[in-house]
Amino acid sequence: MKFTRILPAAAALACALFFTAAYARTWTSSDGAKTFEGELKSYDPDKGLVAVTLPNGKSLNFTQDKLSADDITFLKEQGKFPVDKAAAGASTTAVKAIPDVLPDSDGKEADMSKPVQVFIMMGQSNMLGFGNPGPVKGVAAQKYPYLVDDAGNWNVRKDVRNVFFCMAQLKYNDWLTPENGNGSGKFGPEIGIGNYLGHAIDAPVMLLKSCVGNRALGWDLLPPSAVGTGKDGKSYEGDSESSNRKVSEAVKAKSGWYAGLQYDQDVGAAQTALKELATYYPGATKFEVAGFFWWQGNAEAGKGSIENYDKNLAFLFNDLKKDFNAPNAKFVCATLGEHDMNAPLTKKMFAFAENSEFKGKAAVFFTQPVANGGSSGSHYGGNGETYMSVGEGMGKAMVELLGGK
Repeated sequence: MKFTRILPAAAALACALFFTAAYARTWTSSDGAKTFEGELKSYDPDKGLVAVTLPNGKSLNFTQDKLSADDITFLKEQGKFPVDKAAAGASTTAVKAIPDVLPDSDGKEADMSKPVQVFIMMGQSNMLGFGNPGPVKGVAAQKYPYLVDDAGNWNVRKDVRNVFFCMAQLKYNDWLTPENGNGSGKFGPEIGIGNYLGHAIDAPVMLLKSCVGNRALGWDLLPPSAVGTGKDGKSYEGDSESSNRKVSEAVKAKSGWYAGLQYDQDVGAAQTALKELATYYPGATKFEVAGFFWWQGNAEAGKGSIENYDKNLAFLFNDLKKDFNAPNAKFVCATLGEHDMNAPLTKKMFAFAENSEFKGKAAVFFTQPVANGGSSGSHYGGNGETYMSVGEGMGKAMVELLGGK
């Protein structure tokens, strides 16, 4: 049974004293007399309806005219997406177990009565993808039978949409097929990821990749919350080795670059695409951002940001959930192929995923055992099987986080 209520100021303030919400915001009443803490759950701009999750886990529903002008501005800027009401809490989408051998797609379209399950893919050049499809096709019948039909032709999944932006420019928008994963005739981890998610999830799936090469999490891709986590623990204004997100306007004007610019651009492109959902998934009217994939790290050494990589991953995951209004989303990252388990970057990734805050919400795929054809820096020599194996591993990890086996 649904009902609407306004939390008394005293009770709200009491909640704020005893609980800390993951993305708590202080909301203010229209007359400025009352405040309370809560996380935006959903916002319907047409009806002015707001749903907020309180620090104690309860939901508060009200109309936007109860809020201050600043809060309404925040809603219009941050509450950008129509959230399916059934999916506003935990996802209601069924997730199937993964068989030992993934079957061919049946070629059918997805059930469009269900919200599209969106997975945001970010990182740098390995996420872009340099896998050559030709050699993979030659071994697909033995190693990846779900990729080809009985005649040896590429299968096309019409229940998984593959969308790719680079530097905010659309590079690819079509159904998932190994013949072309990124608009250049090559592919990345999206082929393995998409086939496993498409099989396991009983709903339309969209892979929404937005990334470019040679970008460091500790600077170019720095999330909004990551302030004051430089390599020596200090904040810097405009230093290229900085992890200070709040770079001065003077520095921006002088350099044209700032900490987090690539994050803003990549996230902004994905947000814009979701506001035009039917353009990128024909026939779709509603969606849920269900997860994030991250494959990156080669640029960190040059920026001196390996030391804080686990902290920055935590900022990244939490900020992505906030920016896409996806509190229940999961996160999967992959290590670099040339790094063993003792590599500092690998250790930082596992330290992030093993943090109690992210138990059951984040996972790491260890790439080295499946990396062939050179180092990460040479894009594995374009070895398509490496990209397939990493994609399969990341896809399986996400299915497990979503409740599949």
